Amino acid sequence: MSLTRQNCCWLKKRLENALRTTEISLHIATDNLNCRQRRLGVDLVQDDVEISLLKEVEIINNVQDLLKNVINQCEKQIRLNRDAKQNLEMDWSDKKEALQIETISGALRNHHTNKQFHNGAAKFEEIQSTPESLAQFTHDNIARAEHERMASIQLRTLVDNVLEDTSRDMREQADLVYANFTKRIAEMEDAKTKLEENLTKVVKQVKDQEQNIDELQQAIRDKEDPLKVAQTRLYNRTYRPGVELCRDPAQYHLVGEVNEINQSIDALKQRLNDAQNSLKDLQDNRMALEKEISFKKNSIFIDRDKCLTVRNRIPSSTKIMGYQ
Repeated sequence: MSLTRQNCCWLKKRLENALRTTEISLHIATDNLNCRQRRLGVDLVQDDVEISLLKEVEIINNVQDLLKNVINQCEKQIRLNRDAKQNLEMDWSDKKEALQIETISGALRNHHTNKQFHNGAAKFEEIQSTPESLAQFTHDNIARAEHERMASIQLRTLVDNVLEDTSRDMREQADLVYANFTKRIAEMEDAKTKLEENLTKVVKQVKDQEQNIDELQQAIRDKEDPLKVAQTRLYNRTYRPGVELCRDPAQYHLVGEVNEINQSIDALKQRLNDAQNSLKDLQDNRMALEKEISFKKNSIFIDRDKCLTVRNRIPSSTKIMGYQ
């Protein structure tokens, strides 16, 4: 029974080691979930990584409940083993003492000096056992001890199976989480690369549009002097005296020239307005792309540099099984 009790204590220690190890895994999974809450924009989504992390937390909590339950079973079995051992030891001690008394009494002879009168000794004690009850008492102690020994063996099988199953479940889920992290990081990096390529194109388009606006503004300015000349000519000709103030071909030509220049300027201004609106859209697009790229960089940093780095400290299967 001493060896059986030691084995149960060792099983309990393994379970306690495993329970402490699950706290490390639970802390890492919870920390991952908290870190990922700092993702931004559209990246703050319940993806496969978060779903698998939540499942990991659920599995660990279930494992902890199971381990605590089995630890309680071990503690109960240790108490039962201790009681059975104490009963055997007391029975053995009583039998040893009884044997010594019977040996001395059986060897006592008439010529021995250690004999004396004991009046009232010739009677039956009320609490005396019978040979049958004595044998049954010893049999019951041995049977109980054997029962607890077998229960301890069954408990060891249970503990081994529980630790093996829980270790496998936690390890498989941890591997799934790692795979989902790796996949998600690759997706984020690919998305970031495409966004950066689009940003490069948009930046070039912004530069081209700014140059186009400069050219349109210059073209409008280039129309100003010819318009001033034509309008000044018309203005000066209004001062022709008398019948000289004639609506002659020159008048028609100058009026047509002014109208033509104004139409050209109006067209250039419309193109300028369209270009400025387009530039604003491009600048808004650039800002949106830059913002989205910063979101992706933040998500990659959280998943790769924060979460995966911490997950490298997840306990090994040996530790999860309580051997360390």
